[in-house]
Amino acid sequence: MTIHIPTKTIDVTGIGHAIVDILAYVDEPFIAQQSLSKGTMTLIDEDAANRLYEALPSCVEISGGSAANTIAGLAAAGGKGAFIGKVKDDQWGEVFRHDLASQGIYFPNLPASSGLSTAKSYVLVTPDAERTMQTYLGIASHLRQSDIDMQTIEQSKILYIEGYLWDLETTKATIKQACAHAKKSGTHVAFSLSDPFCVHRHREEFLALCTETIDILFCNEQEILALFESQSLEDTKHRLEDLCPLSVITRGAQGALICQKGQAPISVPSQKIEHVEDTTGAGDLFAAGFLYGYTQGKPLTECGTFGHIAAGNIIQQLGARLGKKLILA
Repeated sequence: MTIHIPTKTIDVTGIGHAIVDILAYVDEPFIAQQSLSKGTMTLIDEDAANRLYEALPSCVEISGGSAANTIAGLAAAGGKGAFIGKVKDDQWGEVFRHDLASQGIYFPNLPASSGLSTAKSYVLVTPDAERTMQTYLGIASHLRQSDIDMQTIEQSKILYIEGYLWDLETTKATIKQACAHAKKSGTHVAFSLSDPFCVHRHREEFLALCTETIDILFCNEQEILALFESQSLEDTKHRLEDLCPLSVITRGAQGALICQKGQAPISVPSQKIEHVEDTTGAGDLFAAGFLYGYTQGKPLTECGTFGHIAAGNIIQQLGARLGKKLILA
């Protein structure tokens, strides 16, 4: 199959929450003591974020955010990426900006001099390598139309959006405008469902977005089942063709399913990983590897393999940023 990609100077531009991850290993009793829902992402306010920080054992701080992780993975593989997001002119905002610049990622947004502080996400990793996320969005969720660099979108082959952005009405409206501009500019729009709970919160809107706007959908099995309110992946396959032109569903150790309109689904086996350290960012890095292959015009099966290689790399370490070159082929 021939993949037609517009002639642009940027491979992928991501729009998402600009977040600094605070990573910590914790045990099961800690999760219970803090009354957390294991394996999910929950939004918290600044007071709760400060209390959790005080209760944490030793931790590591590194830039994160779902779409930003994907762009960082793309850059590590040799792709040209850009990111649009919002940080405060504070120590956390400086960390985030520095980390993007160190990878050559274009970040057009200047830090805000007033308002809420830079977002933080507490990523708590239990001995089974599962991660529980408590996220204070701060200024990251207050994206306005004036924060969106439309010229960057015009110069991008793909605009990549994270579903988490739908949790605030004003940001949602901004993203819809960005997507509309992308479509008018010949830029493909890719979308990540982000989290099963996120899907439950915005199910009807996500369905409409996918059918009307999205060119490439990324999700895991739990997220697509939540979107269709289905009990099995087999029951959803016939509905995927009506959803958007290309859907990519990750299934952990069972590999990935690539569904393209008018074509038979493609199953891509996962990479065998002996030791799993932390599953944070596995989906983000899968999207990075896949999109790197896609923007280079690779066949869809090879794109899926690239996604598995990228995800396999990230789950062998703590955190969702590789900090090294990503070799995909």
